[in-house]
Amino acid sequence: MPNSPKISVVTPSFNSIHTIRATIASVARQDYPHVEHIVVDGGSTDGTLEVLRGSKGLSWVSEKDEGHYHAMDKGTRMASGEVVAILNADDCYRPGVLGEVAAAFVKHPDWDGMFGDVVFVDGDGREIFRREEAMFDHQVIRFGHNVVNHQALFLKKAAYLRIGGYRYKDFKNCCDYEFVMRLIRERCRVGHIPVYIVDYRYHEHGQSADLRVRANMARESELIRKEYGLPGGFLGDVLRVYARLKRQAQKLLIRGKCDLIPGGLLLKKHLREKTTFSSNIGVDKL
Repeated sequence: MPNSPKISVVTPSFNSIHTIRATIASVARQDYPHVEHIVVDGGSTDGTLEVLRGSKGLSWVSEKDEGHYHAMDKGTRMASGEVVAILNADDCYRPGVLGEVAAAFVKHPDWDGMFGDVVFVDGDGREIFRREEAMFDHQVIRFGHNVVNHQALFLKKAAYLRIGGYRYKDFKNCCDYEFVMRLIRERCRVGHIPVYIVDYRYHEHGQSADLRVRANMARESELIRKEYGLPGGFLGDVLRVYARLKRQAQKLLIRGKCDLIPGGLLLKKHLREKTTFSSNIGVDKL
């Protein structure tokens, strides 16, 4: 394709020996030629560095950092691509997705970013459910739910630098939600493509399945909503219900189906009181 953008994939990692090989392989198997993969490691001691040293076509750095969002910020600023994406060290791209992302940016040169759909999988890679979205809707995101998983978001680096990057000093678990709120505030143009981008893993060695982390995400989300002027109490509850209904109506009209069973219920049996992930800023001790 003419004018195809270079895509930089940034992977934050810390003691990710159980999953990072598969993550690296999922990028290496992409059939899109204009891609670089950068791993920003937080000083792993579990064998992750040996995997990085043995991986071809990979750029990486390992040093103490201030958590995975700090690593994401560092990697994004290091990136040489026009478009930057974040792929966690326990998630995997699905085959052929980077070519479809590039084609979308060529077709829509006015987009600052775009996102796609997500397949949730367990620790053995077995599918739990698929989450499909309809569009980047400001009200749905602000009032209700952040429909943009950062693993499925591709953003032009210029837009990231323009709006200021991740606030990793302020939030341990919800920098991505605050960042999407800023995309809305700064009137960034974010498109959606109906493509399953990533296998998002819920497993014993990850933060997403840890109930302590999820509780902190709820606390931080409320702080972010308050910062962006959203009401609490009864009115806030009404707006959340409105956002949920609007989201499902959009899915029905645009995708031809809606969520009959909430994703939270489908994920419930995969959650644990405490998972065994490592954190160099104490997230594992919340």
